[in-house]
Amino acid sequence: MTNSDWPLYEVFVRSKRGLNHVHVGSLHAPDDAMALRHARDVYTRRSEGVSIWVVRSDTITASSPGEKDPLFAPSGDKVYRHPTFYDIPDNVPHM
Repeated sequence: MTNSDWPLYEVFVRSKRGLNHVHVGSLHAPDDAMALRHARDVYTRRSEGVSIWVVRSDTITASSPGEKDPLFAPSGDKVYRHPTFYDIPDNVPHM
């Protein structure tokens, strides 16, 4: 297997200050373990991260922007999903 045959991985890193993983780039690797090592070496050289995810690009399923209206329209009638009528206390972080 040559470098050109290696699968493409998407890399997500959670920073020390962050609450969520953020997509930081892509890389090629022969397997999952090597992808994780490469991601650590390439994307966290200055100890920026506390967690890394690597995901094979060919396993990601995504919606397209053109599907936005039919895909997300059903959630519009579920008002309980939108905190517009809840009182959020001042001491609740990250809201």
